[in-house]
Amino acid sequence: MSETKPKTLTLDDVKHAVAGHAAAFRCRRRLQPVGGEGDKVFPPTFAGAVYAIEQRRIPGRDAPVRCVLLDSVRSQANRMELALQEAVAASKIGLPLVEVDFSEHGPTGDVEADGKAGRLIDAVGKITSLQAPHRLADAILRDSELDGVPFRQSKIGRALNTVSLANATPVLELCPTALIFGMWDSTGPKGGLGPKFERAVVSEIVGVGAEVGDLLRGVRRDPLEIRAAVKVQKNSDGSWKVSDSNARGAVSPSEINHSSVPYPKRRDQKADDNYYAGATIEYAEQTTTLSLICLRRLRFPFNGKTDDATDEVAQAVLATLGLCGATLAFESGVGLRSRSLLWPAGPMVWELLERPGTPPRQFELTSEQAIVLLSDAIAAARQSGLNWREKPVTLKPSKELLKLVRLSQLQATKEGTEGGA
Repeated sequence: MSETKPKTLTLDDVKHAVAGHAAAFRCRRRLQPVGGEGDKVFPPTFAGAVYAIEQRRIPGRDAPVRCVLLDSVRSQANRMELALQEAVAASKIGLPLVEVDFSEHGPTGDVEADGKAGRLIDAVGKITSLQAPHRLADAILRDSELDGVPFRQSKIGRALNTVSLANATPVLELCPTALIFGMWDSTGPKGGLGPKFERAVVSEIVGVGAEVGDLLRGVRRDPLEIRAAVKVQKNSDGSWKVSDSNARGAVSPSEINHSSVPYPKRRDQKADDNYYAGATIEYAEQTTTLSLICLRRLRFPFNGKTDDATDEVAQAVLATLGLCGATLAFESGVGLRSRSLLWPAGPMVWELLERPGTPPRQFELTSEQAIVLLSDAIAAARQSGLNWREKPVTLKPSKELLKLVRLSQLQATKEGTEGGA
């Protein structure tokens, strides 16, 4: 007997889920390294150059299983935002965004001339609220200007001072992704009392049954076979010359990126310490949830009035936005970092958790279908009167922000020549 194929998720399905009592959409699936089962993956390292390893309860297992974190909730959110940004850039979707445009302050190509002329050394281009670390509440936006006025003092920016769960309309109109990925306006005029919006979309990837490599061994071999015993002298302009080994300031050629270099150790690593060198896993599991309970807490007053119909339309468009971001980011596998490319065992299938004790309904959603679903939800929102901008609000960096970026770039060029290999 063949399994029933999940139906395609429609806007009516989302509307009924939002207006009803459903708790969440959920997607759980297994992944393997693209090299196949047993191939090594490299988890992210945390303070002390260690992996996040813990014992977890896994369904079907009698004892806890050793697991390693492969991608955190924050990192997964950034990947979804990047996927939405790429879809916007390709004109596949249109979202309200705030951007800071550094383009007119781009580099001329000469580090010294750029520094003296007050221009940037490295091009920054445009940074949007999908790329800023703290989204709409980020200091990059705060320290930029709209028509010569500091952003948070402009008419649009001042509206953010009034936002709350009961008045999420200004955020919906400027940066709706802040309402699904979370935001805390801690740099605004209210400081730590600034409004908080919890994450409605949460995703994580964990490696199950992890075995961690013990020691990182190896060397980057120099084809010129330059020896550490031959010393060099570095000049302030970045040039160098061969030096007597006893001369003051003489350093190893590795300081100018010459000679064979062993893989680095942690600063606190002792000779007999292990240094993580990747891990093998039974499989990776990705769990992505979209909380409808979280979205229902948001209210969207329009023209001074609040009504359930408008709230539900806004909540539905946010739900489709979250589903679209996750589908665009994860449908075809996940490239986490070097040597950590994961391939899913099957397509993304979303489950709708409606009634306790009742099996969840299942829905399929491809990237193409997700884009259509979001477009339909946006059209419905516009018909209800909600303002949905598809052209970004463009800010210009303030003089002090430009100066801070420029001096930081200059410092980075010095660190590159002073820091060695």
